[in-house]
Amino acid sequence: MRGMKRYPAALFKSIDEMIWSRPTEGRPRVQVWMVRSTRLLVVLVRDLAQGQLTLRAMGLVYTTLLSLVPLLALSFSVLKAFGVYNQIRPMLLTFLAPLGEKGVEITERVIQFIENINVGVLGSVGLALLLYTAVSLVQKIEEAFNYIWHVGRARGIGERFSRYLSALLVGPLLVFSAMGITATAASSGVVREAMRVQAIGWLALQVGHLLPYVLVIGAFTFVYTFMPNTRVRLGPALIGGVVGGILWQSAGWAFALFAASSTRYAAIYSSFAILILFMLWLYLSWLILLFGAAVSFYIQHPEHLVARSGEPRLSNRMRERLALVMMSMIARHHLEGGAPWSTDALAHTLRMPVRAVDAVLGALRTRGILASTSDEPPAWLPARDLSGVNAKELLDAVRAAGEDRYLGVAALPGSEPVERLLKRSDDAAASVLGKVTLKDLGANPQVPRD
Repeated sequence: MRGMKRYPAALFKSIDEMIWSRPTEGRPRVQVWMVRSTRLLVVLVRDLAQGQLTLRAMGLVYTTLLSLVPLLALSFSVLKAFGVYNQIRPMLLTFLAPLGEKGVEITERVIQFIENINVGVLGSVGLALLLYTAVSLVQKIEEAFNYIWHVGRARGIGERFSRYLSALLVGPLLVFSAMGITATAASSGVVREAMRVQAIGWLALQVGHLLPYVLVIGAFTFVYTFMPNTRVRLGPALIGGVVGGILWQSAGWAFALFAASSTRYAAIYSSFAILILFMLWLYLSWLILLFGAAVSFYIQHPEHLVARSGEPRLSNRMRERLALVMMSMIARHHLEGGAPWSTDALAHTLRMPVRAVDAVLGALRTRGILASTSDEPPAWLPARDLSGVNAKELLDAVRAAGEDRYLGVAALPGSEPVERLLKRSDDAAASVLGKVTLKDLGANPQVPRD
């Protein structure tokens, strides 16, 4: 019996080692793909189980309820000026189609709210609040995406308003204009004549079935590329868009069945049943959107596919080594006149977590060793003459990162034997590291070239 109990434990341990511990280099391609797919699936399920994605989806539901009418009113005003405002109703009906008849009722009420808004009566303060409420939803979406992409910095206020307002004002106009052009082309005589051909008609029918998936996937891919405050490659964004789009379309079909059989909820909650179903569908939609964003992130940054949950943490030894390696790469590019390194490029080349790389770079910037450019995303340049900074100062900057006057070395009660020992250690390190400058590191780097 003991042997039988040990067998499953040994089997699980062997599977765990095969997935997480063994390196993928040198394995067959099929095995590498299976291992990485398994890691991705495990990490995505773990992220859902930990609750951060669900909490942020709930927060977006609350913000959506507050911002929905102002957001649509803003789009309604722009579309009305161009004569295509009648397209808002079909868009809402399509989004709320899983709610069935309740979706039609919600659409009519929202349209009624929008039509009753008189921008001229609001005044400057009311118009500013209207814009702020609409922009706040996009800001919350960006914060959620930045969390998923491990981005610690948000966009500036000026860039936020320029990006958000352009998306809120120009985006609906382009979408509905494209829909109008498509509808006009579909109703033309040439297209109707071509549809009478059996092969073309069958092909058009299949395209019609696939078109909703294609449109949703395209919309998701655009959001994954546009929203995070970092550079998202098209490939990972498209993979996340495919996953999110298929899940959203499939969830809409399943939710429609659920809404059709939810008569007991109407009996219990009365008129509140519509609001509850609407909130459930909003929550599910936001959760799927964030889930697809997580897929995009892990595809672009496979170094975050680790066995432990949470942000990967580096040891002190790894941070020191990382600082030396990155500084040698930055110094080499600077000496050779190459393009400066960005945080994402350094993380991708060194296969290190972005947050860990950013923390080390931030420590070097605080000590005046590095400076960031004003580009978006920012790049890194030496802040001082490379011949005037030695390796000892570089390591001291990393070791002192995070210290302040309350939790610094001075706040710790000292011991004379300990102080003497640490001084001897610092003197010994200075005698070796003090002779090596950052220019020396950049001249003979032992790191992969880009």
